[in-house]
Amino acid sequence: MSSRLEWLGSLPLEEAETHLLTCNASRTWARKMVANRPYADESSLIAAAVAGVVELSWFDVEEALSAHPRIGERTAARHQSEREAQWSADEQSGASEADARVLAELAAGNLAYEEQFGHVFLIRAAGRSAAEMLAELRHRLGNPVAEEHLVVRRELADITGRRVRKLLAEQ
Repeated sequence: MSSRLEWLGSLPLEEAETHLLTCNASRTWARKMVANRPYADESSLIAAAVAGVVELSWFDVEEALSAHPRIGERTAARHQSEREAQWSADEQSGASEADARVLAELAAGNLAYEEQFGHVFLIRAAGRSAAEMLAELRHRLGNPVAEEHLVVRRELADITGRRVRKLLAEQ
């Protein structure tokens, strides 16, 4: 077992949950991750983190979404810790380099998406340009609700897995 994994396993329940909530703001997800400690290795932890997102109720997914800022916005979402705010800023660096036209289109697209689906547009922003995210946003506006829920879960699972890796890397 790695020392980073030992660190997570040795934390008191509430402290471990607080750290994990920076990876995914669903309390149900964080509690399950803490309850299932210890993990055999980091790969097992990441796999459990990703699988845990798929198992969440839609209510729990919406709770997780509440901590994600809109794509292209520099302000932190509600319930976001300093760590989450920094991670979001780093992940959205492709949007921060966009020109004013693309940012305006992202802002309008974010609002249209929220009107249609009732929650923030979620996409793994890391490694994507603003133009790529805008194209995906436009594409996903054509999804039926049930299909979009599946896409959101996949994106959230991807983001969660990446953030768990980041959390461990900071230790």
